[in-house]
Amino acid sequence: MLHKIPADLQKGLTSNKEALLAWEDITPLARNEWICWTISVKKEDTRKDHVRRVVKELTEGMRRPCCWAGCPHRSK
Repeated sequence: MLHKIPADLQKGLTSNKEALLAWEDITPLARNEWICWTISVKKEDTRKDHVRRVVKELTEGMRRPCCWAGCPHRSK
């Protein structure tokens, strides 16, 4: 099941057509990992940075967050 996209991430994605197209092209599992990577931080500044990085990295062709253990909601 796909996680609910947080408003700040949705806003970031819809503000960049290329990022949105990349988002629509990745798998639901990859989307969940980007969502969890974005919301897993504790500080507001870090979260804003993660939203910016999702948009940037999707436009650069990355399909999943780099160097991250992955979505903790994924069943093993």
